[in-house]
Amino acid sequence: MDQLKKRAIQLQETITAAAKNIKFDELRTELQELNSRIASADFWQDRTRAQKDSKRQAELSQRLAPWQKITDECHEVLELINLHDPELESDISSQIDAVESLYERLKKELRYNGPYDQSNVILSIYAGAGGTDAQDWAAMLLRMYVRWAEQNKIAYKTIMESAGEEAGIKSVTIELEGTMLYGKLKGESGVHRLVRLSPFNADSLRQTSFAKVDILPKIDQPDDIVIDEKELKIDVYRAGGHGGQSVNTTDSAVRITHLPTGMTVAIQNERSQLQNKETAMTILRSRLAQLQIEQHADKLSELKGPNEQAAWGNQIRSYVLHPYKMVKDVRSNVETSDVDAVLNGKIDMFIDSFEVVEP
Repeated sequence: MDQLKKRAIQLQETITAAAKNIKFDELRTELQELNSRIASADFWQDRTRAQKDSKRQAELSQRLAPWQKITDECHEVLELINLHDPELESDISSQIDAVESLYERLKKELRYNGPYDQSNVILSIYAGAGGTDAQDWAAMLLRMYVRWAEQNKIAYKTIMESAGEEAGIKSVTIELEGTMLYGKLKGESGVHRLVRLSPFNADSLRQTSFAKVDILPKIDQPDDIVIDEKELKIDVYRAGGHGGQSVNTTDSAVRITHLPTGMTVAIQNERSQLQNKETAMTILRSRLAQLQIEQHADKLSELKGPNEQAAWGNQIRSYVLHPYKMVKDVRSNVETSDVDAVLNGKIDMFIDSFEVVEP
């Protein structure tokens, strides 16, 4: 029994330290305040704030529930040990094993301690060098991430999409909503390289194609990233392509340029110019937040525009379909020959490997 008590106390200390690291007590207090506010009779008088609070409550509840469970179970184990009943040793040992197993799954969260790691994600894919093959490759990557989202019960929606001339897509931006998504997906940002026999070449020659993936933390609160309006150039124009009534007959499309970095965001999906402007500003804030992380700049005016090209020499991962099958991450050297599974959304091995090698 003494050995079991030693294991249980050590486990409790580990869990207590981990809970402190994720600010469990602070988050629990915030959740309790939200629960009280939501229970008040006038909660829905301010619909915008009510929706924000309800969303935050759901996020906190989902995040804190397993930590509360593991804390309670560890406390229960110690109470059983204090009964000093030898007949309970087997049950106590099994319960400690179960708590340790649960902690192994939960401790991944301890890696997500960056400034935006708990944020939702804006994921963009851009076809690079490779012509039609690259546009088809961009569509394959989109399908891969959508499958991953579906398998992990993560909500997603398309913000904008530009179709390729013959096949695939030139670019696409989707929003993903879930728990600690930016922390999980930020390692996917970079150039992805595909090698295969081209289905768009009559001679079926081997073709190398590139597509760039951008993973941004969604910053939809203006206070998080304050942008000086003097540094913005805002253009409105008539939306093109397919759309509903009034989409192509009014100046609803919006293009916003951040002058210090030259960063441009253009949105035309919504019928309303105001909606398109709000979406464009959210994406711009998200891109600037990511750029601040990468360049360690204190002020937005100090940022320089990104210049990485989706072409040779910049890839973070290679997907080879011919003459052999292999997916290899060049940063962690993690690889697999099950290319079909990866392209069907089984990318957790690469997500986890980035967490391990990340400085």
